[in-house]
Amino acid sequence: MHSVGTPLLWCSFIVVVAIMLAVDLFLQNRKGSHVMSMKQAVVWSLTWVSLSLLFNLAFWWYLTGTAGREVADTQALAFLTGYLIEKALAVDNVFVWLMLFSYFSVPPALQRRVLIYGVLGAIVLRTIMIFAGSWLISEFEWLLYLFGAFLLFTGLKMALAKEDGTSISEKPMVKWLQSRLRMTDTMDSDHFFVRRSGVLYATPLLLVLILVEFSDVIFALDSIPAIFAVTTDPFIVLTSNLFAILGLRAMYFLLSGVAERFPMLKYGLSVILVFIGVKMLIIDFIHIPVGVSLSVVGSILALTLLINTWVNHQTARKQSRK
Repeated sequence: MHSVGTPLLWCSFIVVVAIMLAVDLFLQNRKGSHVMSMKQAVVWSLTWVSLSLLFNLAFWWYLTGTAGREVADTQALAFLTGYLIEKALAVDNVFVWLMLFSYFSVPPALQRRVLIYGVLGAIVLRTIMIFAGSWLISEFEWLLYLFGAFLLFTGLKMALAKEDGTSISEKPMVKWLQSRLRMTDTMDSDHFFVRRSGVLYATPLLLVLILVEFSDVIFALDSIPAIFAVTTDPFIVLTSNLFAILGLRAMYFLLSGVAERFPMLKYGLSVILVFIGVKMLIIDFIHIPVGVSLSVVGSILALTLLINTWVNHQTARKQSRK
């Protein structure tokens, strides 16, 4: 499979991610840092976004010197588009985490522990899925049409789906896990496993971690094909995807207090998925440049947030009159 990723670029990416993860995990383990405040969430979110943009700038500079300005502009724009798509779709994942933590009554201090392992697991799983997807597309190009149809279906389903009132405890996967795991009724501090009378038991915290990892795999089935619509280069797909994932934990604590104020977001995300699905289906007839894709995705997100703000304002005005 063709890629602009050279050994130097791959090593640089791995080193940057390893250093930032090490710093993040070190700060997580410092005494008194168990609960991330809104201020810390904002700082970490800005840090991850800034780091991603700086990496893209360095990537552009490197390609300008080795492959020319035209190639550098195209590839850097592809990274930025893929990053924005993944960031946008990740918001839906964050809302699922909020629901899981709320249902299982996981306190904030333990939420951070679950999310640390969740993000690390997501890095491994996404890497495997992206390389497998890149290889499959290089061998079977018709898969792009399958991905496009899947995204189109998913986008329409997201927009038309009604709220699922089924309790989490009634979900098939939760029932299956509870029937297969020897589990305690309550959590035991931050432990995933405990021994009682010499017998090893899983705690509900392990169940939450498994569901967090599973939810990421489900959302990856949308986000990874969506980025393949922008580029099939495994280096750009992986780097843009992982940089977006690395900021997920901070994004979670940033949105945890205001999630209910974004009810319109799912419609914006559904439009993005439909647009990307159509883009993949018509790729042989109409080529939509990466710059246009970036503008469309950015515009949809901006318009959705504006509409959501207006709806919230109108709702607040009506409530104040009562």
